[in-house]
Amino acid sequence: MEKRDQKKIIIGLVYAAIFLLILIPVIFKLIPNDSCSDGKQNQDESGTDCGGVCPNKCEIKLASGLVFKDTGITETGVANKYDIYSEIQNPNEDYGSSSFDYTFNLKDENGNILTKRDGRGFIFPKENKYLVEVGIDLNVYPAKVELEIKNIVWKDFSGVEKPPLVIVNKNFYEVDQSLGTSNAIGLLRNESSFDFNEIKILVVVKNNYGKIVALNSTKINTVQSGESREFKVLWPNKIYQVGDMEIQAETNIFKSDAFVKRYFPAQSF
Repeated sequence: MEKRDQKKIIIGLVYAAIFLLILIPVIFKLIPNDSCSDGKQNQDESGTDCGGVCPNKCEIKLASGLVFKDTGITETGVANKYDIYSEIQNPNEDYGSSSFDYTFNLKDENGNILTKRDGRGFIFPKENKYLVEVGIDLNVYPAKVELEIKNIVWKDFSGVEKPPLVIVNKNFYEVDQSLGTSNAIGLLRNESSFDFNEIKILVVVKNNYGKIVALNSTKINTVQSGESREFKVLWPNKIYQVGDMEIQAETNIFKSDAFVKRYFPAQSF
């Protein structure tokens, strides 16, 4: 091989090497390199390099925790039995709790716990709701009721809506003036697209000054989509100065047995 040919080959190889050095970075930019450490929200991640296929869970950024608005106690009309309540609010736009534990502590005037009642609840984004425990036996009227909430499981509720359970035709009246009993009635409409096994109805009665004076609840079973059902709750005593009545209808959609037909797609809430 002549020196001229060798020189051409060497020059060709040099140009090829230079071309590859220029081309390789361009190729790498064109090839998708999504990962769980690329500093971007891609793939099916719910945040930057977290959630979805990434093993890291996304940090929940809450605007605020649950807000305690009011806590109190009402008499049931039966001796030594009381109902307790607390009104709470979730101020977060996208985050709710699929589960939390709560404890009502009933105390005397010295701060000693007379009795307590435990329960479990859930709450949607921007929801205002009541937690209620009824029929608590006590020989003395408690001086104070306090609520503790713990073990809150926060979830991103984006795309999850509270079921539209609508209350209409609500009314409050005395059943029998001679007996002094009271009654609340109404009509529940299931305006969702799904059938529910059980819907809880909570009735909160307030006087003309907005103070809660009576509580009661009932449950309606097997409510189909589009169905309307009447409900009624009864108190064994006359309730005075009734000014308003709030009715809370709810079903825990985070339990699989809440539905006659389970409709959620396979995903974690």
